[in-house]
Amino acid sequence: MIQIKRIYEDYRETDGARVLVDRLWPRGVSKEKAHLDLWLKDIAPSNELRTWFGHDPKKWNDFHTKYLSELKNKTELINQVKQLEKKHKTVTLLYGAKDTKHNQAVIITELLT
Repeated sequence: MIQIKRIYEDYRETDGARVLVDRLWPRGVSKEKAHLDLWLKDIAPSNELRTWFGHDPKKWNDFHTKYLSELKNKTELINQVKQLEKKHKTVTLLYGAKDTKHNQAVIITELLT
C-alpha cells in the first residue's frame, strides 16, 4: 500500500516505511521528527520544473504531464519504492507542500498503483 502525507503531520506506526520525495529539506522539520527511512530527493521534480510549477494549481495538468515524463528516466528510484513496499507492506510518501492535491507525491502514487 502506498499512501501520502505532509511531512508536518505526526508520525504514526501505521506509516510503514517513510520516504521523503522532496528535493529540498522541509523547513522546520528535524531529522528526528521526520522519522525517515529514505530521502529520495532525486525522484522529486527537477529544479527547473519545480520552479516553473510554483505550486500553481492552474499549471497542474502541464506539470503532471511533464513530471511523468521526468519519472520515465527514474525507474531505479521508482523500483526502490516498490521494494520498500514489498518489505514493509506500507510506504508513506512524504512531501512538504501545503497543497494536498497538487504535489509530486500524488503523481508518484498514481504511477505506483
